[in-house]
Formats: sequence, structure tokens, C-alpha cells
Amino acid sequence: MKRGHDNWETVIGLEVHTQLATRSKIFSGSSTAFGAAPNTQASAVDVALPGVLPVLNKKAVECAIRFGLAVDATLNRVNVFDRKNYFYPDLPKGYQISQLAKPIVEGGTLKIVVEGEERTIHLTRAHMEEDAGKSLHEDFHGMTGIDLNRAGTPLLEIVSEPEMRSSAEAVAYARALHTLVTWIGICDGNMQEGSFRVDANVSVRPVGQAEFGTRREIKNLNSFKFLQQAIDYEVRWQIGTLEDGGRIEQATVLFDPDTGETRMMRSKEDAHDYRYFPDPDLLPVKLDEDWIEAVRAGLPELPAAMQARFQADYGVSAYDAAVLTGSRALADFFEAAARACGQGKLAANWVMGELSAALNKAELDIAQSPVSATQLGTLIARIQDGTLSGKLAKQVFEGLWEGAGEVDAIIEARGLKQMSDSGELEKIVDDVLAANPKSVEEFRSGKEKAFNALVGQVMKASRGKANPAQVNELLKTKLQ
Repeated sequence: MKRGHDNWETVIGLEVHTQLATRSKIFSGSSTAFGAAPNTQASAVDVALPGVLPVLNKKAVECAIRFGLAVDATLNRVNVFDRKNYFYPDLPKGYQISQLAKPIVEGGTLKIVVEGEERTIHLTRAHMEEDAGKSLHEDFHGMTGIDLNRAGTPLLEIVSEPEMRSSAEAVAYARALHTLVTWIGICDGNMQEGSFRVDANVSVRPVGQAEFGTRREIKNLNSFKFLQQAIDYEVRWQIGTLEDGGRIEQATVLFDPDTGETRMMRSKEDAHDYRYFPDPDLLPVKLDEDWIEAVRAGLPELPAAMQARFQADYGVSAYDAAVLTGSRALADFFEAAARACGQGKLAANWVMGELSAALNKAELDIAQSPVSATQLGTLIARIQDGTLSGKLAKQVFEGLWEGAGEVDAIIEARGLKQMSDSGELEKIVDDVLAANPKSVEEFRSGKEKAFNALVGQVMKASRGKANPAQVNELLKTKLQ
């Protein structure tokens, strides 16, 4: 077989751990706030003192219901908690409470857009579980410290079908999922604080082969950039190993951002036998229809529905709609700007162009924008009514960003109004033609570039205030 990626197909499935947005833990009243001193938010339940019993957090169940409804999944009306048994120093009970046989959510779909094309990714399941504590290896010389503040933090583990075929698709799915869980308010999405963590199951197989290859699981990826880099490296490594005559052993690996490589954490032989069994301390969770319908009534318009509406109402592309619904705040900003100016496509261009560039440069998010949606909408309206050219509008935008006042005040104060006096503009055009006989002759002899040079001279003479469309029309008339 010829060597190369074209002969191989990548198969990717993701398991995403989302920390649920509750103030207390899933089985105790301890706080879930981030950043507290080690072991100050670990109760008797969290540290597994003898005789303590878990009490389920109703809010965590409601978050899971919201997610199930948002992805159009099956909600198991009766779901059960299990004990997942393994030993680790930061797991004080010696088991993790999770869901195996009867998870709260089964199935569901999520739409993604990759390279302008829409795809549907199917979900296998989503189940509630508690987080473990944290081992601190770097803070104590020759020892490991254990912080149990995270122990018992509520998680929803969301498992996809192995339907993604590239790192780009995996990142698009992870981003869409991140958008959804923050959109419906069940997770704050803070990847630096561990609120949204991704495990990627990656395998390769010869093109045309139906059977999956042996997978390796990349654990705890906490950025979209690392997710893409880790999958790309793992795919290259697996293909290279197979083409050199080697075998892929099932394993759990970690990604090292410093080297850009994955490294072995444990092999299949070292993998745990978790010995699941139903937790005898927790009754089955029963979801009644009234509760489900109450949760459904509280759901906002979902990203997929909003994307379709943006395409229909504002004439934006599927790609633009996907970008503009990257967060609730961004979608709300765009819609307010579009309504203020009545120009959906122009509003989309400005939000994704000039505004996004300024926000990125200043390292701000949309909620911190110095330019409001109403101001941006007014600015676009001034382009539309001929008060401003695109170039002058950028100068007004800079004034808005600096806090120099409202749109019309900045236009007036800085003398940025586009030239509307046709007599004044005609005089400038006549002067430019008289001063540039060589360019006039070149244009008349068939050199189109000479026309652009004349346009540039007129714009320069008008200090950028001439209406470009009028300039083009006047020049063509006078050069005939």
C-alpha cells in the first residue's frame, strides 16, 4: 500500500465532562466555588467519613434534563446511580458515583458546521456523576498533596458516537457543545478552571474498511487548540506505526503541549476493572412529566433554531449564522445591531470583522465591548444612507471605541461626513483630470488600471470624503 494519510480514515469520538452550574455539590451542601484554599470546601460527605450518606442535588438533575431536551434526546424517566470502583489517592471513598446501565440521557444530536458544510453528530448518552479531587504533584518536594475541594462537584459526561473523521470536525463539535451548555445555562464553560474537559478517542483504519481500528484515548484536553493538536499528532503517530509494520495497543495517553506529542499514561493491561454496581445509598431518580415540561418551558431559543432564523430573517450564510451564535451574548449583540440598522448582512460583516478584530486585539469579550450594539447599528445606518463611506465609517468606529461620543456627534466633530455636493465633487474630478493627462490618455488607450489611479487621486483630493460610487460614475461620464 502506498504510504500517506489518503489511504487511512480517522475515527474520533469525544467524551466531554461538563461541570454543572450548581452552587453546591451533587451529593453534599459544600460549595463548588473555584479558587478556595485546599480542602476548605470538602464536607464529611466529600471526604467519605464513616456513616455519612449522599443526598442528591435536584438542581444537578434539572441541568441534565435541560441538556437532554436541548439535544432532542430520550430522557430515561427512571435512571440509576452506580458505584464505579477504583483506587486513587484523590478518590476518598474508593469509588465514584456515576451512571452506567440507566443514564439520565440517551441519544440526541448536535449540528456542526465544518468548512461551510453542515453535519449532524449523534450522541450516545449523557450521564451524571461526581468529580474526584485533585492531586498536587508540583507543590510538595518529593510528595503529592491532595485537594478534595473538587470531590463531589457535579458533572454531566456527554459521550458522542465515533462519527467524526478529522480534528477539524472534532473541534467544531466540541465548540458547538461548549456553546450549547453555556447557552442553556448548565455550565460556565471555563476551560482553564476545568469546567469543560474533553477526552478524545482516536483510531485509524484503511479507507474502505468497516471495522474500527484500535483506539487510544487522549485524556483531559482543556483547550480547543490542544484538542486539534493532540488529535493531529495521534493520527500521524498511529498511521506511521501501522505503515512501519507495528501494532496499535489500546491505551490511555496524555497530551504534552510543550512537545506537541502524546505520551502513554496506562496501557490496556493496566486498565481498571471498575466493577460497577447500583449504589445502595441512592434511590432511582424518577422524572415526572410535569417537571420535564416545566424545564422545557424555561429553555431559551436554541443555537440551531437561531441559526436558521438568522439565515431566513437577516440573509446571512450558514457559516455566518454559526459564528454569530457562538455565544448568547454575541447572538444578542448581532441581533440588536441588525435591528437598529435594518441591514442584517452588513451588521454581520461589521460584528465579525471590525468589531471582532478590535475585541481580539484588546483581549475583550463581546460583553465588554466599548461599542454598543445600538451604536454599531447607527453607524451602519449612516453608511446605508450615504452619510459615511466605508473608509470614513472605520474612523467613526475608532471614535466610538475611544468613547468620543455618539455616532452623529463624532461625524460632526471630526468633519467626517461624506461629500454630497455634486457640484463640489465635479470640480474636484475636473481638477484631477486636468492634472493627470497621462492617466487620462492611458485609460482611453485601454489601460483599466489608469482609471483606478484617477479614482485614488479624487479620493485623496476630497480627503476620503467623496462618495466612491459617485466618483466612479462622474469619471466614466467625463472620460467617454
